[in-house]
This record gives sequence, C-alpha cells and structure tokens, in this order.
Amino acid sequence: MNFHPNDVQRRARVASGILFLTIVFLIGSFFRAQVLQHSQYALASEKNRLREVPIPAPRGQIYDRTGAIIAENIPGYTVSLLAPGEDSLRGALNRLSGTIQLTDADVDKVVKRYRRSPNRPAVIFGDASFDLVSVLEEHRVEFPGLIIQAAPKRYYPDGPAVAALVGYMSEITEEQLGSKAYSGYKSGQQVGTTGIEKQYESRLRGQEGVRFVEVDVRGRVVREAGARDDLNAEAAPPLYTNIDLDLQKFIVTLFGDSLQGAVVALEPKSGEVLALHSAPSFDPNRFIGRRQASYMDSLNTDPRRPMYNKAIQGTYPPGSTWKLATAVTALQDSVVKLEDHMPTPCTGGFQYGNRWFKCHKKEGHGSLTLAQAIEQSCDVYFYQLGLRLGITRLVAGGISIGSAESSGIDLPNESKPKFPTAPATAYYNKRYGVRGWSQATSMNLAIGQGENSQTVVNMARFYTALATNGEAAHPQVVRGTSEKERLFDLDSTNMAGIRAALAGVVSRGTAAASRIEGLTLAGKTGTAQNAEDKTRDHAWFVGFAPADNPKIVVAVMIEFGGHGTRSAHIASKIIEHYLKATPKQLLSTEGF
Repeated sequence: MNFHPNDVQRRARVASGILFLTIVFLIGSFFRAQVLQHSQYALASEKNRLREVPIPAPRGQIYDRTGAIIAENIPGYTVSLLAPGEDSLRGALNRLSGTIQLTDADVDKVVKRYRRSPNRPAVIFGDASFDLVSVLEEHRVEFPGLIIQAAPKRYYPDGPAVAALVGYMSEITEEQLGSKAYSGYKSGQQVGTTGIEKQYESRLRGQEGVRFVEVDVRGRVVREAGARDDLNAEAAPPLYTNIDLDLQKFIVTLFGDSLQGAVVALEPKSGEVLALHSAPSFDPNRFIGRRQASYMDSLNTDPRRPMYNKAIQGTYPPGSTWKLATAVTALQDSVVKLEDHMPTPCTGGFQYGNRWFKCHKKEGHGSLTLAQAIEQSCDVYFYQLGLRLGITRLVAGGISIGSAESSGIDLPNESKPKFPTAPATAYYNKRYGVRGWSQATSMNLAIGQGENSQTVVNMARFYTALATNGEAAHPQVVRGTSEKERLFDLDSTNMAGIRAALAGVVSRGTAAASRIEGLTLAGKTGTAQNAEDKTRDHAWFVGFAPADNPKIVVAVMIEFGGHGTRSAHIASKIIEHYLKATPKQLLSTEGF
C-alpha cells in the first residue's frame, strides 16, 4: 500500500513524540526513584538487610545516705533469637531445646514475646549464666539467628537485708505493655515490680541503645559487627536515698531467722526513712532474669509471708501504743490534764455494766494521773478516759492524726489503715446495727483495740509528731523534700509532759528493762490482741531518742511476739546503735 508523503511525515512525527514522551517519563521515573526517593528506598533496603538488636541500658545505681551501694549493675549476658516468622522461631527453639534445657512453657513464652515485638530478637534468657553462654557459643553455627550479648545485670549486694526497701525486678507483663504508664517498653524487658525499683522506675530506667546486625534473605545473621554504627545505650543517673545501710543491716541481725514482724526508723523532723525492714525477707537477686519456680513456690507457700511487706502493708491493732493518741485527743480537747486522776482507781480491772474489763496488772495500779497512766500503761485509766471522751471525739481525734489514711511513704502498695469513719455513730450503726454496740466500744478504742488496725509506718509517723511539735512529714525513702502537716496542737507544757511520761515508760515503767546507759529513751510498749489467734499477741514498741532532742523514731512490731517489752528491747538496741555509732555525714551527690 502506498502512503502519501505527507501521511508518512505525520505518522513519523507522532511516533517521535510518543517515543520522546516515553523517554522523558522513564527519565523522570528514574530521577524520582534514584534521587528524590533515594532515602526511602535506601531505608527499605536497610530494613531488609539489617535487624535492630536492643542494647539494654544500665539502670541507675541506688545509694544510701552515706554513699554505700544498695543496688548496682554487674556484667551479665542475654540470649535472644532472630527469626523471619513465628514458625521459623518455634522450629529453631525446638532444635535449641536439644542443646539446652527448654521446656514447652519456655518456648511458648519466647513465642509470645516475638508476637508482641516481631521486629526485635525474641528474648530467650534475660540473664544467662556463663556456662550456658559457653555451651551456646559451641553450637553457634547451628543457630545462625542466635544473638548473645553482654548486658548489665541488676545486683543487690545485701540482698535480703534491703528487699523490703528496694523491691525486686521482673519481666514486663502483657498488662503493663498495654498501659500508658509503660509506653515505649518492649516485650522481654525487665522492670521494677515492687519497692524503690517500681516507685522510681522512670528515673532508674535509662535509655536503651541499638546495635545492627546484617541478615540474609532468610533472616539468618551473616554479620554482627560493622553493619552500621551502633546507637549507644544511656545509663540512668544514680538515685540517692535517706537509708542508713549500716543501721538497716544491723536491724536484720536483730531479727535473725526466727522473728517475724517489721521495723521503721525515721528522722523525726524531716520524715527521712533511716531504715525499713520486714521479716522474714527474700533475696531479690533471685528474681533477676529467669525466675526459679521452686523459689517462688517456697515464698508463696511460706506461712510467714516473706513477700508481704509488713512495714507498709500489714495492718495490726496498735494496742497500748495507741494510748498516746487517746491522751493527745483528751488534752487537745481539754477533757483532762496530765495531772488529773480518774474517779475509779485501778484494782486490776474496771466494772462497766455487767462486764469486767481487765487491766494488764492483776493487782492494779491504784489511783494515777494521766502522766503516770502512760508510764504504767494502765488500762483502767484509759477505759474511763475513753468513756469521758465518747466515741465521736475518739474517732474524730484518730482521724485528725492520720490514722484513717496511709502515711504517704514513697513506696508502692502501701496499705490504708483500718479505722472508723466519721460520723462515728453512723459507722457503728451500719457495722453492728443501731443497738448492736455500746459505749464499751469507746473503752476498747481508747486502748488501741476494736476497729483499729494500723501499719507500722503510720505509727512511726504519728510518734514523729510526739517527738517534735505536733507536725509530721510524710516518710521519705529517696532523698527529697517531704511535705509536713500538723497532726495535733498542744502547748509546750503539754508536749513536754507527754515526752516526760514517755521517758518514764522506759526509765521506770513497762519498758524499764530497755534503758540505754547515758541516753534518755522515750516510748511506749503495746501488747495487742491478735484477732486471728487470741492466744498469741502482737508485740509493739514505738519510741524516740534522745527524749529532749529526738534524732530518731523507731517503731517495732513483732508478730505473735507476746508482751511489748520484747519489741522495746529491739528498739533500744536499734537506737543505741544509731546514736552511739561513729557519726556519719550526709554525702553530697557529687562524685558518684
């Protein structure tokens, strides 16, 4: 077929235009891909070629008030596994179980970690022993996705002695990973579970780093070093506490392995926590990494409840240590004076209606003043004082000194004391019915029994107000400023009289056997009925020294300890050790 020359030229021009546009489009596409979108494709390529391996950050070290170490970091190892998919991971773990001990439960846990963070190596061991690492290194070629790296490991040099304070660490839970409080955390990471470790998690955490390993198309590691510059981890700053570690360890020796209970020691003016111990204790070092199920079972089944912090969680009837709260309420409301006697002298008990309320001294104390009743811990005097005050003022007075609220200590999971709410009559009517209670309730409440259970730390805080001017700071474990609040308002004469009466408890009263030579100790014993087993009373003592210028307040509670003199003896030893030891200067935070 013949074409007109003009048609040939027209078609040639169209073909040339199409070819030109095609070339321009291709050049533009190449320019966009190779120049404009270079970083995007390079990043995609890097992601296919490189895998991120987290570098754990060293947690902040924890120091006592003199610079002694409470918690530090030592060298350790982590073992993790890179896998392109869940099936591949499970297969590798099953093969690995032929080399090291891995149960089906262990495999499931690793797979669960992988599901939460599929772009990170799945952690197998957060704290691998050197022997385990040695075995794995011998079989490294059989498991190309295996990642073994050095990592800082949490360590508590004094272990059980500081457990009630520092708490312990464990692997982050599924629930925590889904909460805002743990935003940015990844599966397999260790977090504070109790104590200081939990309370100050955000300050102790540090900034995780990243190192890069090169993998092939199957996700197998082909190069571990030099694939890309690492992002170094940043250690958290140290944390400085008010704890006197020497005193803390001394307290542990006093309790030994036989006693169970708690101790709280405070600096009265500031509320600084000098020591806090719960017995029996546990070893927080055994919670790091792979927790031993047998050890956890032994703790959870121990009837002495070592995992239960008796200093801040346990609530116990305060017994006669509470008589000071009754006395303060009566003095503040001008119901009685320190030199006042009650109408009925103590003859070993008090008749109220058809009931006989016993005093701890069978032969009786005779007629006493309030100051003498504190010294001798006369129940009969306080029975009558409770009746004179009435249930409404007793409850209001207890609430005003903080007995219905937690102490505010900077530790997690503190229990709230159990104490009646106001108005008192409505509380008791609801609890027992309109005619289900009588004024005998006031008598029991006045001596620290009945509907009144306090924490050891809360009783220590109340006695800091007795040791000062009626003000009390919230107990503070970590160095910082604590807010103060006034618990009661007594004039200087009454305050001096209260302290003199408490000094009399130790010099010639119920705690006379716990006197300290050359030092005036003031305090109050308490023998509190145990609602669970009325044949075994709890033993209390709360006191301070020196009586005229207190430097330390100590609260001791021994479960099933019998008479409060037993706790008074321990408290006396604690105070003597603290005040007669070589004075320590509070260290500056510089140089650590």
